[in-house]
Amino acid sequence: MLKPVNILNKVNAVDKLYVYEKIGRFNGNVLSVVNVANRTLDFHVHENSDELFYVIEGSFQLETDDGLIPVNSGEFIIVPKGTRHRPVVNELSKFLMIEMEGTLNKENSGDLYEE
Repeated sequence: MLKPVNILNKVNAVDKLYVYEKIGRFNGNVLSVVNVANRTLDFHVHENSDELFYVIEGSFQLETDDGLIPVNSGEFIIVPKGTRHRPVVNELSKFLMIEMEGTLNKENSGDLYEE
């Protein structure tokens, strides 16, 4: 049965930081929401897939080899495959992430991603 999904309700229902809640799948991609605060992950590269960060609330900076890119509420950024990057989050921020199944894992998501 087709049913709309309210992204804001889904991310607000996640009661812990850094827990990725999978809210949808399509064409081999996973949509996840997550709440993050005061966290900088290690630099990493996704060799086989692009990754999309959409900021529902708050803001963050995406750090690449070219420097820091600010991304604010209502904006998204696509990290092309093969790009060394890391998110830098200084305030409570709520994200929708879209990536190919298997792109996020415990090694590059802060160890709390569940398959």
